[in-house]
Amino acid sequence: MRVGVVTFPGSLDDVDAQRAVRIGGHEALALWHGAHDLRGVDALVLPGGFSYGDYLRCGAISRFSPVMTEVVAAAGRGMPVLGICNGFQVLCESHLLPGALIRNDHRKFVCRDQRLRIENNRTPWTAAYAEGAEVTIVLKNGEGGFVADEPTLDRLEGEGQVVARYLGGNPNGSLRDIAGISNARGNVVGLMPHPEHAVEALTGAGTDGLGFFTSLTAELIEEVFA
Repeated sequence: MRVGVVTFPGSLDDVDAQRAVRIGGHEALALWHGAHDLRGVDALVLPGGFSYGDYLRCGAISRFSPVMTEVVAAAGRGMPVLGICNGFQVLCESHLLPGALIRNDHRKFVCRDQRLRIENNRTPWTAAYAEGAEVTIVLKNGEGGFVADEPTLDRLEGEGQVVARYLGGNPNGSLRDIAGISNARGNVVGLMPHPEHAVEALTGAGTDGLGFFTSLTAELIEEVFA
């Protein structure tokens, strides 16, 4: 599959995401934030970093990038979209996902190998995992606390839109230990930890993050949305 990885000014993990896409067996295409052409990709990744320096709020300026007009339209048509860390923030700012990400409750940047539980394996990004699988993936954020009002949290829980949950202690104050969510359809996923940093045994936290990229096959997508 052809997977586009968007680069915003201040993106740090776009090249890492491209590498993870390739290791996952796909073709990675670099997409510039100022472009309106998605180059015929089959899926999209919004990578981590500090887009536009995180001025105003994290992701608040990126949502107005020209490419986001196309991302929103493609997501509406059902294209798989994964937002990682800052990309998760951009998805929330763009209203592709509910809720918001705020400063960590301890007011410090956190960087560690984080245990997670995969709560929903019925998305194009998590279908390679068993439901309830426990994985370890790199986490690095200063504004990673997921918040939403109680009705929204109840809806996310009740409709299976919580994709991943923190284990072994909440690292940033995210409500209900939520580490990642999806939209109602399941094609758009936001994740605060960084699976692209856990795709090779030689470095990082191991290979537990690779499933986010190997999940993305035409067969799995067809099965998920059958």
